[in-house]
Amino acid sequence: LVIPQRGDIAWVCPKFEEERARELIKIGTNDIRTWEEDESPYLRVAQIFKDRGMRSGRIGIEERVRFFFYDGIRQAAPRLEYVSATPITAGCRMYKSPAELALMQKANDLTIIAYRATWATMREGMSQAEFAGNCATAFRNLGVQGGIFCSFGKYTAFPHGSSKPQVLQEGDMVLMDDGCTVEGYQSDITRTFVFGKPTQRQRDVWEIERKSQDAGFAAAKVGAPCEAVDYAARKVLTDAGFGPDYKTPGLPHRTGHGIGLDGHEWTYFVRGNKTPIQPGMCFSDEPTIVIYGEFGIRLEDCLYITPSGPKFFTEQSPSIEKPFG
Repeated sequence: LVIPQRGDIAWVCPKFEEERARELIKIGTNDIRTWEEDESPYLRVAQIFKDRGMRSGRIGIEERVRFFFYDGIRQAAPRLEYVSATPITAGCRMYKSPAELALMQKANDLTIIAYRATWATMREGMSQAEFAGNCATAFRNLGVQGGIFCSFGKYTAFPHGSSKPQVLQEGDMVLMDDGCTVEGYQSDITRTFVFGKPTQRQRDVWEIERKSQDAGFAAAKVGAPCEAVDYAARKVLTDAGFGPDYKTPGLPHRTGHGIGLDGHEWTYFVRGNKTPIQPGMCFSDEPTIVIYGEFGIRLEDCLYITPSGPKFFTEQSPSIEKPFG
């Protein structure tokens, strides 16, 4: 897809995919340039540049374009300057429209329904694969594609799970994280709870985690820098004796990430990010308490910014015993 500063957009695709491309294209003109298998697609892109009068100047390359595409275009049109288009694409995607927010709300609603159904299937001796499979089935029954990664016991301290097989035992901490896609828009929710009766230690750490998440939410004020969310959430943990900074036991990663068409996208809620929080932004609020060798707790909900402040897409987890209310 080539988007000129002025003039119509254009598409490039293999000749044998032209009819399918015409079915899929929902925006712009029917200017589709095709190439046969023994021809160069990069020359088609270069011709679009010429047809649009782009014989000099800068071409922005979106961050997810693979290197060999960029390199082929650069060689076909060497007189142009190539720069990152991220300031434009990220700047557009950070702020969601009401229609986008509605799709994200639907994705979050369905995720909570699927998680609750999966939670009800827990039994002693079940494997991670069985638990995750139950969740995938719940999403399919709701008509969407989704799933989770899950961890049991001490492996909940691994922020993105462990490769070691785990079997659910009484008293295990359980962490489930991920979501689903609705019309391309993502959800991302984490719930952490205990299979059986929690110990006082598990309960106490869970409550600290919830306070940290609350603090991050409260700091997400319109006009505040994105780093304020991370600072507020991390301060609760530091005051409780965790950390400091990224040290464990404590929070070893940023507090949140943007979300939309990608599960992780701009902008990020991390120390040093001065980007001001503005209406339309959507991001996760997910401080984590990592205690290697014991357990980990992460509560993650995504929120969006309104002119009057932040709103969660979902109800926060009310307690370790009732993670879904």
